[in-house]
Amino acid sequence: MSETPRSRETGGDTSTGLPQRRTGPAFAHTPHRSDGRRPQTPRGGRRPDPGGRPGTIPPVPGRPAILPAAFCLLALSLITWQVLVTGPLLTADERLSRALVRSAPDAVTERLADLGNIPVAVPVLVLAMAYAAWRGDRRGALAAGLAMALVPALVVPLKAWTARPGPLEPWAAGYYPSGHTATAVVAYAGAALLVSPYTRRNWPAAVALALTGATAAGLVLRGFHWPSDVVASLFLCVPLLLSVRWFSRRSSRRSSG
Repeated sequence: MSETPRSRETGGDTSTGLPQRRTGPAFAHTPHRSDGRRPQTPRGGRRPDPGGRPGTIPPVPGRPAILPAAFCLLALSLITWQVLVTGPLLTADERLSRALVRSAPDAVTERLADLGNIPVAVPVLVLAMAYAAWRGDRRGALAAGLAMALVPALVVPLKAWTARPGPLEPWAAGYYPSGHTATAVVAYAGAALLVSPYTRRNWPAAVALALTGATAAGLVLRGFHWPSDVVASLFLCVPLLLSVRWFSRRSSRRSSG
Protein backbone atom coordinates (compact mmCIF):
# COMPACT_ATOMS: atom_id res chain seq x y z
CA MET A 1 0.00 0.00 0.00
CA SER A 2 1.51 3.28 -1.05
CA GLU A 3 2.04 6.05 1.43
CA THR A 4 -0.07 9.13 0.73
CA PRO A 5 1.38 12.67 1.03
CA ARG A 6 -0.94 13.42 3.96
CA SER A 7 0.15 10.36 5.88
CA ARG A 8 3.80 11.24 5.35
CA GLU A 9 3.15 14.78 6.54
CA THR A 10 1.45 13.68 9.71
CA GLY A 11 3.99 11.05 10.38
CA GLY A 12 6.87 13.51 10.36
CA ASP A 13 5.17 16.48 11.97
CA THR A 14 3.40 15.80 15.28
CA SER A 15 2.16 19.40 15.56
CA THR A 16 -0.77 18.70 13.22
CA GLY A 17 -1.75 15.39 14.81
CA LEU A 18 -3.43 14.59 18.11
CA PRO A 19 -2.58 16.80 21.11
CA GLN A 20 0.53 15.61 22.88
CA ARG A 21 1.38 16.04 26.57
CA ARG A 22 3.96 18.79 26.89
CA THR A 23 6.31 19.79 29.60
CA GLY A 24 7.72 23.24 29.96
CA PRO A 25 7.50 26.53 31.84
CA ALA A 26 3.80 26.92 31.10
CA PHE A 27 3.05 23.66 32.91
CA ALA A 28 5.64 23.94 35.62
CA HIS A 29 3.47 26.29 37.70
CA THR A 30 0.17 24.40 37.43
CA PRO A 31 -1.11 24.08 41.02
CA HIS A 32 -1.64 20.64 42.51
CA ARG A 33 -3.69 19.55 45.50
CA SER A 34 -1.96 18.17 48.54
CA ASP A 35 -3.98 14.93 48.30
CA GLY A 36 -2.75 14.22 44.78
CA ARG A 37 -6.07 14.85 43.03
CA ARG A 38 -6.42 17.27 40.18
CA PRO A 39 -7.84 20.72 40.94
CA GLN A 40 -11.53 21.07 40.28
CA THR A 41 -11.26 24.52 38.71
CA PRO A 42 -9.33 25.18 35.48
CA ARG A 43 -5.62 25.46 36.28
CA GLY A 44 -6.52 25.01 39.93
CA GLY A 45 -7.68 28.52 40.74
CA ARG A 46 -10.25 31.23 40.14
CA ARG A 47 -9.92 33.73 37.37
CA PRO A 48 -8.34 37.00 38.46
CA ASP A 49 -10.38 40.14 38.66
CA PRO A 50 -9.67 43.15 36.41
CA GLY A 51 -7.06 44.39 38.85
CA GLY A 52 -5.06 41.19 38.55
CA ARG A 53 -5.87 39.92 42.04
CA PRO A 54 -7.24 36.40 42.53
CA GLY A 55 -11.02 36.32 42.30
CA THR A 56 -13.10 35.85 45.45
CA ILE A 57 -16.59 34.68 46.26
CA PRO A 58 -18.89 37.56 47.34
CA PRO A 59 -18.99 39.22 49.76
CA VAL A 60 -15.49 40.46 49.09
CA PRO A 61 -13.44 40.62 52.31
CA GLY A 62 -12.58 44.14 53.35
CA ARG A 63 -15.72 45.87 52.15
CA PRO A 64 -17.90 47.41 54.82
CA ALA A 65 -20.74 45.11 55.93
CA ILE A 66 -23.57 47.38 54.83
CA LEU A 67 -26.43 44.93 55.31
CA PRO A 68 -25.65 43.93 58.93
CA ALA A 69 -25.14 47.57 59.88
CA ALA A 70 -28.42 48.59 58.21
CA PHE A 71 -30.29 45.77 59.95
CA CYS A 72 -28.94 46.80 63.36
CA LEU A 73 -29.84 50.43 62.82
CA LEU A 74 -33.34 49.44 61.73
CA ALA A 75 -33.79 47.23 64.81
CA LEU A 76 -32.52 50.06 67.02
CA SER A 77 -35.01 52.44 65.44
CA LEU A 78 -37.90 50.03 66.05
CA ILE A 79 -37.01 49.53 69.71
CA THR A 80 -36.59 53.27 70.21
CA TRP A 81 -39.98 53.89 68.62
CA GLN A 82 -41.59 51.36 70.98
CA VAL A 83 -39.98 53.09 73.96
CA LEU A 84 -41.21 56.50 72.85
CA VAL A 85 -44.82 55.42 72.23
CA THR A 86 -44.96 52.84 75.06
CA GLY A 87 -45.74 50.13 72.55
CA PRO A 88 -46.55 46.45 73.12
CA LEU A 89 -42.88 45.54 73.10
CA LEU A 90 -42.50 47.25 76.46
CA THR A 91 -45.18 45.05 78.02
CA ALA A 92 -43.24 41.90 77.17
CA ASP A 93 -40.05 43.65 78.22
CA GLU A 94 -41.45 44.49 81.66
CA ARG A 95 -42.73 40.94 82.19
CA LEU A 96 -39.32 39.50 81.36
CA SER A 97 -37.63 41.96 83.65
CA ARG A 98 -39.91 41.12 86.58
CA ALA A 99 -39.11 37.44 86.10
CA LEU A 100 -35.35 38.03 86.07
CA VAL A 101 -34.67 40.85 88.51
CA ARG A 102 -33.16 39.67 91.80
CA SER A 103 -33.17 36.06 90.64
CA ALA A 104 -29.45 35.93 91.45
CA PRO A 105 -27.55 37.31 94.46
CA ASP A 106 -27.02 41.06 94.27
CA ALA A 107 -23.38 40.67 95.26
CA VAL A 108 -22.77 38.61 92.12
CA THR A 109 -24.83 40.61 89.66
CA GLU A 110 -23.37 43.91 90.82
CA ARG A 111 -19.85 42.64 90.15
CA LEU A 112 -20.90 41.51 86.71
CA ALA A 113 -22.51 44.87 85.95
CA ASP A 114 -19.30 46.62 87.03
CA LEU A 115 -17.54 45.08 84.02
CA GLY A 116 -19.22 47.79 81.98
CA ASN A 117 -17.76 50.63 84.04
CA ILE A 118 -15.41 52.95 82.16
CA PRO A 119 -12.46 52.43 84.56
CA VAL A 120 -12.74 48.67 84.02
CA ALA A 121 -13.52 48.30 80.32
CA VAL A 122 -11.74 51.21 78.66
CA PRO A 123 -8.20 50.29 79.87
CA VAL A 124 -8.64 46.90 78.17
CA LEU A 125 -9.31 48.63 74.88
CA VAL A 126 -6.43 51.07 75.37
CA LEU A 127 -4.00 48.20 75.89
CA ALA A 128 -5.28 46.48 72.75
CA MET A 129 -4.97 49.73 70.80
CA ALA A 130 -1.37 50.16 71.92
CA TYR A 131 -0.54 46.59 70.96
CA ALA A 132 -2.20 46.88 67.54
CA ALA A 133 -0.43 50.17 66.82
CA TRP A 134 2.88 48.59 67.82
CA ARG A 135 2.21 45.74 65.36
CA GLY A 136 1.45 48.27 62.62
CA ASP A 137 -2.36 48.42 62.73
CA ARG A 138 -2.61 52.14 63.42
CA ARG A 139 -5.79 52.51 61.37
CA GLY A 140 -7.60 49.88 63.39
CA ALA A 141 -6.36 51.32 66.69
CA LEU A 142 -7.53 54.79 65.72
CA ALA A 143 -10.92 53.45 64.59
CA ALA A 144 -11.37 51.62 67.90
CA GLY A 145 -10.58 54.77 69.87
CA LEU A 146 -13.01 56.77 67.77
CA ALA A 147 -15.72 54.12 68.28
CA MET A 148 -15.32 54.36 72.04
CA ALA A 149 -15.48 58.16 71.87
CA LEU A 150 -18.75 57.90 69.92
CA VAL A 151 -20.41 55.77 72.60
CA PRO A 152 -21.30 58.66 74.96
CA ALA A 153 -21.95 60.94 71.99
CA LEU A 154 -24.67 58.54 70.82
CA VAL A 155 -25.98 57.15 74.11
CA VAL A 156 -26.41 60.39 76.08
CA PRO A 157 -28.74 62.09 73.54
CA LEU A 158 -30.84 58.92 73.31
CA LYS A 159 -31.15 58.80 77.08
CA ALA A 160 -32.30 62.42 77.21
CA TRP A 161 -34.72 61.96 74.31
CA THR A 162 -36.43 58.79 75.54
CA ALA A 163 -36.29 59.59 79.29
CA ARG A 164 -37.16 56.00 80.16
CA PRO A 165 -37.45 55.11 83.87
CA GLY A 166 -35.58 52.17 85.36
CA PRO A 167 -36.99 48.83 86.59
CA LEU A 168 -36.32 49.59 90.25
CA GLU A 169 -36.39 53.40 90.03
CA PRO A 170 -39.61 54.48 88.26
CA TRP A 171 -39.12 58.06 89.42
CA ALA A 172 -35.75 58.35 87.63
CA ALA A 173 -35.16 58.67 83.88
CA GLY A 174 -32.44 58.09 81.33
CA TYR A 175 -32.11 54.31 81.27
CA TYR A 176 -32.45 53.74 77.54
CA PRO A 177 -30.13 52.63 76.03
CA SER A 178 -27.64 51.04 78.43
CA GLY A 179 -24.39 52.96 78.53
CA HIS A 180 -22.64 50.22 80.50
CA THR A 181 -23.54 47.67 77.83
CA ALA A 182 -22.34 49.92 75.02
CA THR A 183 -19.06 50.55 76.82
CA ALA A 184 -18.51 46.84 77.38
CA VAL A 185 -19.35 45.89 73.79
CA VAL A 186 -17.05 48.42 72.17
CA ALA A 187 -14.22 47.93 74.67
CA TYR A 188 -14.11 44.14 74.80
CA ALA A 189 -15.18 43.32 71.25
CA GLY A 190 -13.05 46.14 69.85
CA ALA A 191 -10.03 44.80 71.74
CA ALA A 192 -10.71 41.33 70.35
CA LEU A 193 -10.83 42.66 66.79
CA LEU A 194 -7.47 44.35 67.24
CA VAL A 195 -5.71 41.41 68.88
CA SER A 196 -7.22 38.46 66.96
CA PRO A 197 -5.09 38.89 63.78
CA TYR A 198 -1.95 38.26 65.84
CA THR A 199 -3.13 35.16 67.70
CA ARG A 200 -3.14 31.57 66.47
CA ARG A 201 -6.56 30.84 67.91
CA ASN A 202 -9.65 33.02 68.16
CA TRP A 203 -9.68 33.14 71.97
CA PRO A 204 -10.01 36.98 72.10
CA ALA A 205 -13.49 36.74 70.57
CA ALA A 206 -14.55 34.14 73.13
CA VAL A 207 -13.26 36.29 76.00
CA ALA A 208 -14.99 39.38 74.61
CA LEU A 209 -18.27 37.50 74.23
CA ALA A 210 -18.05 36.19 77.80
CA LEU A 211 -17.28 39.60 79.31
CA THR A 212 -20.00 41.36 77.31
CA GLY A 213 -22.56 38.68 78.14
CA ALA A 214 -21.64 38.83 81.83
CA THR A 215 -22.08 42.61 81.82
CA ALA A 216 -25.49 42.42 80.16
CA ALA A 217 -26.66 39.66 82.50
CA GLY A 218 -25.54 41.59 85.56
CA LEU A 219 -27.33 44.74 84.46
CA VAL A 220 -30.64 42.94 83.82
CA LEU A 221 -30.56 40.60 86.82
CA ARG A 222 -29.68 43.39 89.23
CA GLY A 223 -32.45 45.60 87.86
CA PHE A 224 -30.19 48.35 86.61
CA HIS A 225 -31.67 48.13 83.09
CA TRP A 226 -34.57 46.68 81.17
CA PRO A 227 -33.68 43.84 78.76
CA SER A 228 -34.53 46.06 75.79
CA ASP A 229 -32.05 48.68 77.05
CA VAL A 230 -29.29 46.11 76.73
CA VAL A 231 -30.45 44.79 73.35
CA ALA A 232 -30.68 48.31 71.94
CA SER A 233 -27.09 49.02 72.98
CA LEU A 234 -25.93 45.89 71.19
CA PHE A 235 -27.61 47.02 67.98
CA LEU A 236 -26.14 50.48 68.42
CA CYS A 237 -22.58 49.19 68.74
CA VAL A 238 -22.51 46.66 65.90
CA PRO A 239 -21.99 49.31 63.15
CA LEU A 240 -19.15 50.81 65.20
CA LEU A 241 -17.46 47.42 65.51
CA LEU A 242 -17.91 46.71 61.81
CA SER A 243 -16.08 49.95 61.06
CA VAL A 244 -13.24 48.94 63.38
CA ARG A 245 -12.95 45.58 61.63
CA TRP A 246 -12.96 47.21 58.20
CA PHE A 247 -10.19 49.66 59.04
CA SER A 248 -8.17 46.96 60.78
CA ARG A 249 -8.31 44.68 57.75
CA ARG A 250 -7.33 47.50 55.41
CA SER A 251 -4.33 48.19 57.59
CA SER A 252 -3.31 44.52 57.68
CA ARG A 253 -3.55 44.26 53.88
CA ARG A 254 -1.37 47.34 53.47
CA SER A 255 1.28 45.95 55.79
CA SER A 256 1.25 42.52 54.12
CA GLY A 257 1.36 44.04 50.63
